[in-house]
Amino acid sequence: MRKLGRTTAQRKAMLRGMVTLLLEVGKIETTYTRAQEVSAKADEMITLGKKGDLASYRAALAYITKEDVAKKLFSVIAPAYANVNGGYTQTFKMGPRRGDGAETAIVKLTPVAKAEDAETK
Repeated sequence: MRKLGRTTAQRKAMLRGMVTLLLEVGKIETTYTRAQEVSAKADEMITLGKKGDLASYRAALAYITKEDVAKKLFSVIAPAYANVNGGYTQTFKMGPRRGDGAETAIVKLTPVAKAEDAETK
């Protein structure tokens, strides 16, 4: 766990919001170090979604900030990755940010069709 230059409460709130947005929209753009943390947490949430029981739903709902995103996770996203073991997100480096030169990256959910093709090969 990286500190990301924030207090614990600020860091947790930021990561919760970013993971929620990633699961809601499908992709986000941020700094590379934040992208790595968001990717790891999103993978954890999708793993909870694949379990599908009530305890997992409550654990995911405790982390995700929007109830409709948690429902989407358990009804749409997680079943799509049912036959895939990990690697639910992809991180692409985009180069330095213009203002401060921070390395930026895009995090997005791995396309489901691509994941199924890799499984059959």
